[in-house]
Amino acid sequence: MNVSRRMLLLGGTAFGLAVAGRPHDALAWDGPLFDVVEGAEDFKVASDAYVFGYPLVTMEYTRRVMTNVATAAGTRAPMGTIMKARSYPDASFRDVTAPNADTLYTTAFFDVGDEPWVVSIPDMKGRYFLLPFLDGWTNVFQVPGSRTTGTGAQTFLVTGPGWNGTVPAGMTQLKSPTSLVWMLGRIYCTGTPEDYAAVHALQDQFKLFPLSSLGKPFTPPPGKVDSTIDMKTPVREQVNALSTVEYFTLLAELMKRNPPSPKDAPALERFASIGLTAGQSFDAKAVDARWDKRLPALSFDRIMLHFKFSDGDVKDVNGWGYTTKTGTYGTDYLQRALITAIGLGANRPQDAVYPTSLKDKDGRDYSGADKYALRFAPGQLPPVKGFWSLTMYDENYFFVANPINRYSMSVRTNPTFEADGSLLIYVQNENPGTAKEANWLPAPKGQFYLMLRLYWPDENDPSILDGSWVIPAVTKGA
Repeated sequence: MNVSRRMLLLGGTAFGLAVAGRPHDALAWDGPLFDVVEGAEDFKVASDAYVFGYPLVTMEYTRRVMTNVATAAGTRAPMGTIMKARSYPDASFRDVTAPNADTLYTTAFFDVGDEPWVVSIPDMKGRYFLLPFLDGWTNVFQVPGSRTTGTGAQTFLVTGPGWNGTVPAGMTQLKSPTSLVWMLGRIYCTGTPEDYAAVHALQDQFKLFPLSSLGKPFTPPPGKVDSTIDMKTPVREQVNALSTVEYFTLLAELMKRNPPSPKDAPALERFASIGLTAGQSFDAKAVDARWDKRLPALSFDRIMLHFKFSDGDVKDVNGWGYTTKTGTYGTDYLQRALITAIGLGANRPQDAVYPTSLKDKDGRDYSGADKYALRFAPGQLPPVKGFWSLTMYDENYFFVANPINRYSMSVRTNPTFEADGSLLIYVQNENPGTAKEANWLPAPKGQFYLMLRLYWPDENDPSILDGSWVIPAVTKGA
């Protein structure tokens, strides 16, 4: 079971921070289990608590890495400062996996625990965008954008837990259930020099500042760089390396400013038996010392096995795997932890779904030694109100270098339609010839993976959301 392949299920999510951890051909429970048999019920409670807290701990480590800079640069910016991605990566890009060539990120981490923050966006002039706000538990608690609030100029007041002040005139309140907030905006861009310039002009009009600075000039202060923060090891590996005591100690501290939902009360009653109580520091003496390493390993295996044994949370259609249970999770803690591990920052399905094909419909690896095709029948293009694209990744989930510098296919790349209105995309390593080049998605010589990005799925019939639109299979022998 190769975990690294699974992270692409929700590709296009925030910066691909969830990269491969330890190999899972050998699971954590291989070997004697005597050390966890005694006190098995307490161990199960502790494992459930680990799964429960995985999103909050991962968000905190992500925040640390993404904001541990003095000024905004690349994909990072200090707390309370907007990060503006200015261009799409090319085939030389290796910073994060599963890069995106459809939208430019406009993001920020900020803390609303002490006071609200103001987010102001300009008139987007009809351009597709979405601006999801995630709480510390990875739930998308609000998502302004083309689908929900339109593309006109808008100003929001993001408030934290327990805030009861007055919302200034002209602002819409967005209530965050936690102090930690991640604004994870995406703006559609064709990638031409002219469109880059247009999107840059929009990005530069975004504003983010604390409410106390309303009506005053505000310049984000420089970030404080903490040299003790590991900026190289992938976030998931850092989280997974925490011992049981380290993990629960951090989780308990984070819950003081990022309270669980009221719906979590039954779970929290159970967790109190192992020393984990919301609003209080962790009692390390409440857990068995023998669990310090084995509990995290076993619990993470439970999370990843949910990918395969999800009871419908993950669908497999014609070789495409996808889920529509993202963005809001209620008390489905395993699903929430799984999405955190493989696709941190996932949108609500009403905004985006990411079907990914790692093998063909018969379970065989894709190879550039063969030729493939994806055919959308007449009138059967992906039913979306935003946009769709088909992206090619090599075996390491990076763009594929090719002579025409094409990394994805969509209507905006101007493919040629067949006489009957169908769209045939050639997926292969060799150029299919001048007459077919407009429909060529270049593949590497070796193994590769495919991802569909479906932004703003049409809720009407047929729809990807209810399964009435069926994703066609990629066929061999084109």
